[in-house]
Amino acid sequence: MFGTILISIITLLQVYVFWRLTSVPLLNRNFPPKYIVGVGVLLWALFVGGRVYGHSGAGPLAWFLEFAGMNWLGILFLVTVPLLAVDCLTGFGFLLPRLAPALRGGAILLGVFLSAIALAQGMRAPVIERYEVGIKDLPVALDGTVIIAISDLHIGSLLNKKWLAKRIRQVQGEKPDLVFLLGDLFEGHGQPQSALLPVLRGLTAPLGVWSVNGNHENHGNHDSSSLLRAAGFQLLANRWAEIRPGFVVAGVDDLTTQRYGGKEGDPLAKALAGRPPGATILLSHTPWQYEEAAQAGVDLMLAGHTHGGQIWPFSYLVKRSYPLLAGRYEVAGMTVLVGRGTGTWGPRMRLWRPSEILRITLRTKAPFQAEGE
Repeated sequence: MFGTILISIITLLQVYVFWRLTSVPLLNRNFPPKYIVGVGVLLWALFVGGRVYGHSGAGPLAWFLEFAGMNWLGILFLVTVPLLAVDCLTGFGFLLPRLAPALRGGAILLGVFLSAIALAQGMRAPVIERYEVGIKDLPVALDGTVIIAISDLHIGSLLNKKWLAKRIRQVQGEKPDLVFLLGDLFEGHGQPQSALLPVLRGLTAPLGVWSVNGNHENHGNHDSSSLLRAAGFQLLANRWAEIRPGFVVAGVDDLTTQRYGGKEGDPLAKALAGRPPGATILLSHTPWQYEEAAQAGVDLMLAGHTHGGQIWPFSYLVKRSYPLLAGRYEVAGMTVLVGRGTGTWGPRMRLWRPSEILRITLRTKAPFQAEGE
């Protein structure tokens, strides 16, 4: 269903962009319209091939088709935005009829330029984003505890075993006491590869590696839980665990899956029910129910899923569904950190919002101490 919607969207965008390409004077003088249309058809076929075969296949051909097809999707989006802006400003050519074709050509060049920047940013290694969070009920012995939180790795045909090994080395270099995996560890098409197990076992921390499921863990017949258990990770599926006396970590299964899947009950209430007193950290792939979590006494909530919008200005649309888009927020005395994602979904592209790994240092905060003091 999602693939059909995606192909329909790219078809509409492509018809629009190539229709406008045929009106750009420089292209018109040098290339017959049938050639421009022919290139468009080939690129459309490349995307469909990447979606149908590359997304579920294996080997170099599958990788190439998905890499080329998904990046073409990103380029098409970044060309459409300025091109549509020019059409709106010129009334689709009815205003400034002589200037409009040249403005469309400029818009296309701008889109290509932004695409090159986005591809460069998307291919680079994630940055380490550092935070300090004061928690009033944190045991004094745990003051200075270092947490590494990673989300949205999307390990699959594009982000592979070699890329995962680099990210694990990057994480281990920070010497974490705790590691949290915030969902979408795997892309979700096909079964997780058992060859990943030796690499995953390299992800360790004295207080453990804890994970929650994301929406991609629930795609199709995909089952990653056995692989995570074999790697030594602890899965928090609507439950809590006391890591140390007075220090609890709770996790909920992906809230979007449970919201739209028709499941009964409140996953947040289940995850927090009966927990002992003390500091509580909540892991949730999707940054929803944050007000309810604050009311329930959670001290720190960690989430991902949004990718920070990944490719600006798509972030403005994402923010409509996810008001806590990326970064740090304070909600009724609870700190919320929403990661932009360690990997990428779809295009290996990011515009103005690099991939990141969260490094969080916990501090014991006296009850009377105000945030920031």
